[in-house]
Amino acid sequence: MTENVTTENVTNDPIIVCEDVHKWFDDFHVLKGITTSFKKGEKAVICGPSGSGKSTFIRTINRLEEHQRGTIIVDGIELTNDLRNINLIRQEVGMVFQQFNLFPHLSNIKNITLGPMKVRKLSKRQAEEDALALLERMGIADQAYKYPSEVSGGQQQRVAIARALAMEPKIMLFDEPTSALDPEMISEVLDVMRELAHSGMTMLVVTHEMGFAREVADRVMFFDEGVVVEEAAPADFFDNPQHDRTKLFISQTLQH
Repeated sequence: MTENVTTENVTNDPIIVCEDVHKWFDDFHVLKGITTSFKKGEKAVICGPSGSGKSTFIRTINRLEEHQRGTIIVDGIELTNDLRNINLIRQEVGMVFQQFNLFPHLSNIKNITLGPMKVRKLSKRQAEEDALALLERMGIADQAYKYPSEVSGGQQQRVAIARALAMEPKIMLFDEPTSALDPEMISEVLDVMRELAHSGMTMLVVTHEMGFAREVADRVMFFDEGVVVEEAAPADFFDNPQHDRTKLFISQTLQH
């Protein structure tokens, strides 16, 4: 296991188990038999070229995309067409998207309180207290009553992270959370994600931020053409990649 501060929170119990997961978009075979598991407290960074299946893969874990073959079990619950199971899993899995996906007609704080009041049945007062505490943690408490269009992209993404955390998830999924941001805003979002990683949250992060992967991940997974080509601890992944395809990807990514 790599020497970094995140590993002490990892247990041997898998919280996500994927066995022979396949996904097609019409005739396009996006995921070709993914078998892997993730432990509680693990930080996994998933990288790969565009169209490799990495975003589709993490979207199957909360059923934003339906897999057509194989098994996905999240915290002991199998993902099937049973809506009750899907809803249970979505309560435990937070998702942060590339494009923030905030409601533009709601203030930042209302974006955060909506889910806890509706799903967790929190009172408005409690939901707002929790939301303000989360915005404080994100470093943007002063932006609570503004609307998404009135704050920067980096601040919008931090509101989106706070919104996901307000549901008290056991797992956080990040789908290229910095790729829509201007360069100067990327670090402020990565700082929040680092803090979250150090707090012990189970995190699956699709990203091209290789510095973040090297620093925070317990494991780096490289996807290409719908399969996991290589996975290893960051030191091994970056300093001693085994596959030519991985070596090429790393050399291209680290040039930027």
